[in-house]
Amino acid sequence: MESTRTLKDKLFLVLKGLGMGAANKVPGVSGGVVAFVAGFYEEFIESLQKVNGTAFKLLLKGRFKAFYNYINGRFLGLLFLGMIISYFSISKILDYLITHYQLYVWSVFFGMIIGSIYYISKDFKDWKTTTYLALAVGATLGLGISFLDPATENDNLFFVFFCGIISVSGMTLPGFSGSFILILLGNYVLLLVDSVNALADTFSEVITGDFSFTENLERLRMLKVLAVFTLGSVVGLVTFSHVLNYILKHYKSVTIASIIGFIVGSLGVVWPFKKAIYKLQPDSTFLLDSRGQKIVENYNRFLPELSTETYLAAFYTLIGIAIVLALEIYGQKTRKNNA
Repeated sequence: MESTRTLKDKLFLVLKGLGMGAANKVPGVSGGVVAFVAGFYEEFIESLQKVNGTAFKLLLKGRFKAFYNYINGRFLGLLFLGMIISYFSISKILDYLITHYQLYVWSVFFGMIIGSIYYISKDFKDWKTTTYLALAVGATLGLGISFLDPATENDNLFFVFFCGIISVSGMTLPGFSGSFILILLGNYVLLLVDSVNALADTFSEVITGDFSFTENLERLRMLKVLAVFTLGSVVGLVTFSHVLNYILKHYKSVTIASIIGFIVGSLGVVWPFKKAIYKLQPDSTFLLDSRGQKIVENYNRFLPELSTETYLAAFYTLIGIAIVLALEIYGQKTRKNNA
């Protein structure tokens, strides 16, 4: 029975990673929200915080088992396994759904954000001047970011490294969408679509014994960009976890109020009813990315008229709320079992 329970726990950890990975890929949605709502956010931050000098000393001394146990290796390993699987599977499904069913996908995400706001705020009782101010600042920043215009694509490796550091913010800070920040920095397609697809194509070719990618300069450039981006993400993940662990210990109420504010502000990013504004070249033709698709500069958001489409969007919003409530119920059960 115990081995079955252990196997079940491992499976759920991978599924949690799938959820975080999928959420991190979607502009406006934060993987940290999934961790927060599913009840493993603090364990996630504390585990990352263990990647420190002591951990590296254990590693350099060859004490691999001690290193693995010290950083909560099973937890982090299975979680990241789920995230990696997500980037090569669920993420592609999401790309397809957003392309063909954009309104309904955004409606689900909008509902998930609303559900997350309810979940995080329902047990928060420490409302006072400082926490109300933190809430207002978080909401203002979140909303302000959602209306900024994106920059142009930049594959400079130092900038790509910086993008990696910023992109993981959504994993450690609920409500702060790293993928949306990548859109603002102009590198969302380069780092979360083109480079990931280049790696997937390379894997599929190597499996069949085809090593022609070594002579493909564009493919090699993409793989180099992805490697630098991944390195920046690892550095950012560890750095943010140390900072957040300190802040949560010393300023927990203000931090949670800020997180609630960020999430409220992110509603502007995922508002379902919007029309894309595409980037234009000087000759007024559309600016295309490396896949030949029009590059989105920003969105015109509007209030919908009552129609079948609007009712369906509302229905999918309710589904999004239900998903978060289901995660909450699961998180509560998990905490009780671990108590």
